[in-house]
Amino acid sequence: MRITLLLILSCLTLVSCDNNLVDSQSVAFSDAQWSLLEAPVFKIQPVDTVNTYDMFLHMRNNHNYAYSNLYLIAEMKFPQGKIVTDTLEYNMATPQGQFLGSGYSDVYENKLWYKEGVRFRESGTYLLTLRHAMRKNGSVDGIAQLEGVLDIGYSIEKQVQHGSN
Repeated sequence: MRITLLLILSCLTLVSCDNNLVDSQSVAFSDAQWSLLEAPVFKIQPVDTVNTYDMFLHMRNNHNYAYSNLYLIAEMKFPQGKIVTDTLEYNMATPQGQFLGSGYSDVYENKLWYKEGVRFRESGTYLLTLRHAMRKNGSVDGIAQLEGVLDIGYSIEKQVQHGSN
């Protein structure tokens, strides 16, 4: 119940405080565990095909997350069938073991760069699929249950133009 309330409050805060936010979605994981077999798929309906946007991935974790990094496989399927797959690595903690991101109590939220200057040139629905690709050192098999992950999602923001005044 507490986690659900925190998730709702953080989503409301994100939406109410960011004028550049165009779209965002997230999926919560039961028992704060992201299964290797669970690959959330997000349907993205772009606002237009002209403007440029920045895309971010968001992950919330708690102290049960035992790793200093995060490996993700992000797959973007375009409306006309093209698929772009990216293998991404993010630092989640300092070398001293302190979690990065903004934290409150036992929860840390990380806003991770995904793509900069994106234009949705094709009209229609885009599909973003996210999988974790975490493994223990020396192991070929992925971690079946990635503990400490509360939710994963994305956001699309209007690209901020930095002018020279």
